[in-house]
Amino acid sequence: MRNLFDPVRTAIARELHATLPVPEDQKPSLQSLHDALVEPPNPEMGDLAFGCFQLAKALRKGPPQISGEVAKALEPNDLIESAVAAGPYVNFKLKASGLGQLAMEPILKGSFFSQALLASQPKTMIEYSQPNTHKELHVGHMRNACLGDALIRTLRYAGTEVISSTFPGDVGTHVAKCLWYMKYHNTEPVPATGKGEWLGRMYSKGHLKLDDELGTDKEAGNREQLTEILRQLEAKGGEFYDLWKETREWSVQLMQSVYGWMNIKFDQWYWESEVDSPSVQYARKLLDEGKLVRSEGAVGMDLSDANLGFCLLLKSDGNGLYATKDIELARRKFQDYKIQKSIYVVDQRQALHFQQVFKTLERLGFEQAKDCFHLQYNFVELPDGAMSSRKGNIVPIMALIENMQKMVKDNYLARYKGEWSDQEIDLVASQVAQGAIKYGMVKIDNNKKIVFDMAEWLKLEGDSGPFVQYSTARISSLVKKLGPINDKIDWSLLVHPTERVLMSHLINFNSVVAQAAENYRPSVLCTYLLETAKKFNHFYHECSIGQAETPELKNARLALSAATREVLKNGLGLIGIPAPERM
Repeated sequence: MRNLFDPVRTAIARELHATLPVPEDQKPSLQSLHDALVEPPNPEMGDLAFGCFQLAKALRKGPPQISGEVAKALEPNDLIESAVAAGPYVNFKLKASGLGQLAMEPILKGSFFSQALLASQPKTMIEYSQPNTHKELHVGHMRNACLGDALIRTLRYAGTEVISSTFPGDVGTHVAKCLWYMKYHNTEPVPATGKGEWLGRMYSKGHLKLDDELGTDKEAGNREQLTEILRQLEAKGGEFYDLWKETREWSVQLMQSVYGWMNIKFDQWYWESEVDSPSVQYARKLLDEGKLVRSEGAVGMDLSDANLGFCLLLKSDGNGLYATKDIELARRKFQDYKIQKSIYVVDQRQALHFQQVFKTLERLGFEQAKDCFHLQYNFVELPDGAMSSRKGNIVPIMALIENMQKMVKDNYLARYKGEWSDQEIDLVASQVAQGAIKYGMVKIDNNKKIVFDMAEWLKLEGDSGPFVQYSTARISSLVKKLGPINDKIDWSLLVHPTERVLMSHLINFNSVVAQAAENYRPSVLCTYLLETAKKFNHFYHECSIGQAETPELKNARLALSAATREVLKNGLGLIGIPAPERM
């Protein structure tokens, strides 16, 4: 449920509530009227539109007839210039002075961005970015990280208490393959730097070598060696356990480097190794309590009556599986943080897994199970196809970051060498690379594939993060050059169509954020920011600021520009993208 967060919509909702030809006890709430006000598809139709569908039952009339009566009953005021019926809608044209006072000034002061948009939100944990140690982080991992981070920022902005967590995989067969290759086949010295990346290459080589030796006389010996490695890791002792502890830190350092560059911070790090043995013990306890059943030597929960098959928690050899760990992890989340809602940002291949886990949690008596949610997303591919850590055909994250920053410097910032400090050039290069990656990863709807193309994502025009960043920096330079802005702003002077379109677009920022938060789709925010930048550019080309006819008009246009900058900066911030002051 939303709050009355939009002062413009709230003012119109109050007018509607007072004038609707509906019995008092049947009138829609202010909240429902506020939420029903939408942006018309064509700005020529008006600034906001109200659909009369919700009044049809109470009045026993068709929405087109009702819209005519409502429009006729509404009187112009300080905000409403006109109300016109158009089919089932009432289209509102608003006064620039009212828009300025109710929305533009709060935007400039910052109070516009400090409201709780959603009411009565449950305490929520979002688990995302679950990389494996002993593998190299690649561009495909960035979608999960960018999506989860944007979702957390958006929900917090909207008023939800969110705990962020990650669950890296630091045990399992992939670790054994890496350590196996390092111990028995590697001839390279361990590098002084980039150990985490090097470790990922060891894993790829180990996986490929084991594949090559399947069906040969070496297969049995390889299997014995892998089994011994896994045994030592489980027993927490032996040379391979010591090697695991040392190499695990290399991977952790790589993760922290990436998260540091992305400005991502987790409230809680859960580790697969920490829940591995306890999850098996918990499953055995549930079996003893009669909450799980045996089937062909294995243990789990029969979910066939829910068309979810058998949720396997203990194999016939007594070992656990991913579901075993996720059940124990969920129990810890509920216990540690007293959360009411749990969101898992994990790719779409795990859909059945989470359906089984959530249903099992429900039948084990966890009331939070009904509010567990799997936020699925599709994959990231290169222009020539899918990536695979096992095969080694990936774009490593750290190499990607370095290449993107170099491209930004060479293509855009080289001209400022000598004028800007080297530190500022490095900073802006990093910020623009972040804009390219994060915007590119978030702008695509969750259920669609992403094709990563570095050159396209770094362009300063079109649908890209750097384009929105550049528009923001351009406005900052403009305000700095032509300012300062006089506090006495005559918003009524903004009568040009592009000025009106931009103003009525800016008031929708919080509504778009609320939509992104409610539907877990920060992609809609990217679309809004792109449109904001385009609308500003249109206004800028149509309406001169420096050569405005009067100082008062110049001041009003400069204030509108500054308001646009604040909306862009806050919107970029919700995707985790910095806004450079100049580019």
